[in-house]
Amino acid sequence: MEIVHIVPGSGGSFYCGNCLRDSTYIQSMKKAGLGVTKIPMYLPIFSDEHDLGEVPVFYGAISLYLKHTFPLLRKAPGWVDRILNSGPALKMAASMAGSTNPKGLEDMSISMLLGEQGEQKKELDHLVTWIAENCNPDVIHLSNALLMGLARRIREKLDVLVVCSLQDEDTWVNAMDENYRIKTWKLMRERARDIDAFVAVSDFYAARMKDQLDIPDERLITQHISLNPGDYHYINSRSKERVVGFISRMSRDNGLEILVDAFILLKKEDDMKDTRLMITGGNTGVDEKYIRKIKDKIKTAGLKDEVIFHEDFEGTGRHDFFSKVSLLSVPVLEGEAFGLYLIEAMASGIPVVQPALGAFPEIVEKSEGGVVYSPNVPERLAFTLSGLLRDPQRLEILSRQGRNGVEKHFNILTQANRMIKIYKDLLGGQNR
Repeated sequence: MEIVHIVPGSGGSFYCGNCLRDSTYIQSMKKAGLGVTKIPMYLPIFSDEHDLGEVPVFYGAISLYLKHTFPLLRKAPGWVDRILNSGPALKMAASMAGSTNPKGLEDMSISMLLGEQGEQKKELDHLVTWIAENCNPDVIHLSNALLMGLARRIREKLDVLVVCSLQDEDTWVNAMDENYRIKTWKLMRERARDIDAFVAVSDFYAARMKDQLDIPDERLITQHISLNPGDYHYINSRSKERVVGFISRMSRDNGLEILVDAFILLKKEDDMKDTRLMITGGNTGVDEKYIRKIKDKIKTAGLKDEVIFHEDFEGTGRHDFFSKVSLLSVPVLEGEAFGLYLIEAMASGIPVVQPALGAFPEIVEKSEGGVVYSPNVPERLAFTLSGLLRDPQRLEILSRQGRNGVEKHFNILTQANRMIKIYKDLLGGQNR
């Protein structure tokens, strides 16, 4: 079986759970003996992926934006695109503003969903032609529902099964102004008819998107995000110093300020003087002002030496972060469809403390490797953190349970076989 996986990248400028999910999935499929071709869109997935010779980056972020802003550039010769889509140019784009913010990109988002009817139809035809000439796929798997505009032309030209993952698309769409939001959801419901099956990353998100996209039950599957526990070094939290960790894009929406405020409250307690906070995850250009505000708040509280900004969040740097943290909290304001960092932390022996929002209660209950709290305010988070930090025996239990829960329920070695069976069942179905 041959799979083509089409994935948008972040270029390594911030901790991207979707990018890590896609990368882990691709590696697991290859280990299971499947042929998998990764096709990046917009940016490379990680910062060190600059070899664009074998598989180019399609819909290059700089070229896409400039052509949308200056329509005359759509007629530019091919060498212009090659320069704009080069590794150095895309690395620069990754470090700049707003790749996770729809403001100003609403028209482009709609155009992408229009696919063969949109402004990027030339790029779409280039993508489909490249796949036809270089791959022989049985399945094309789209990383998220914002890419559904690709599906109709793919099916017309290649006659393959098209599968689409579902994870946090609502965060992007619901941040749009009302008129754009209504138009985008309507278009997504229409384009959902071009997808053979949807794979949601949690039961919570499957239920949300089933109604939002009007997906029939027989075309909707839940497949939790998973990882290889063997890639993570387990250290029981009871044996570590008391360090609370945050790993995600350092932004308001991911609740960094809630955690910082909770930490300031925590440090006012006499028996918490030794507790520290470690923050990692990177940022985009639009976050820099917010991060300066956070650092000023920490300094004003007299805690500059108690808060560590861990710069390296990829590869060995991420594992180094996990080796030093004894509790993890990413208090996302509206919750998430999953949160890969939860199972990364638990695989490393770190209990998690999450707001009772989105899929967090589902993941914590299934793993038994953490606790949830409500409401999502600094006072409640500080209270929950202090309770765990004062109870090393409970930390030890949660640490063991979390690792065991990941091995049992979120193990890519077993989940990959389930995904292969899903593909085979869909390919053997009669309703395509």
